Amino acid sequence: MTSTETGRDVVDVLTADHRDVTALIGEIWTIRDPMMRRDLADTAISELVRHAVAEEMYVYPVMRRYLDDGDKAVAHDVEEHEELERAMKALEGIDVSDPAFDETLRHLETLLADHVQDEETEQFPELRRRVPREEMVELATKVENAKKLAPTRPHPSAPNSAVFHKLVGPGVGLVDRLRDKLTGRATK
Repeated sequence: MTSTETGRDVVDVLTADHRDVTALIGEIWTIRDPMMRRDLADTAISELVRHAVAEEMYVYPVMRRYLDDGDKAVAHDVEEHEELERAMKALEGIDVSDPAFDETLRHLETLLADHVQDEETEQFPELRRRVPREEMVELATKVENAKKLAPTRPHPSAPNSAVFHKLVGPGVGLVDRLRDKLTGRATK
């Protein structure tokens, strides 16, 4: 069922993503089994990467257009996405038995909490006030579709732009999903 059919808008979709990834990270802290911790971390990374790519493709252009300080807000969010990507890339390369895994996971969790706070308390309410409801619902569908094709692994050296993600992202996503399948990496 699409957002158009359910009436969910883009804020509903993105907020649900925030809750899902935050819950996954919270679950990692409660588990001791190394394989389960790795699978949960990989799933959280995959979900967060897809979420970020979809935001950059569709939400950020709308923020620039409708919010008074849209360019500034987007620049701040892109900077946060870059920090999150570096933390995810680091986490991806650390064995769960290494003490650095927990340190890096805590760092990722802190960065994510700050990013979620900014979006949910400042930007999302502004989007709902300024963007027509129909466009918000349509945006939700675009974001949901983009997440299906988006990369599943962090690529910190790649540009964080809508044009890059629209032109190159589906190919990178395909390669990531193939790598995930071949290596047995959990992504959902």
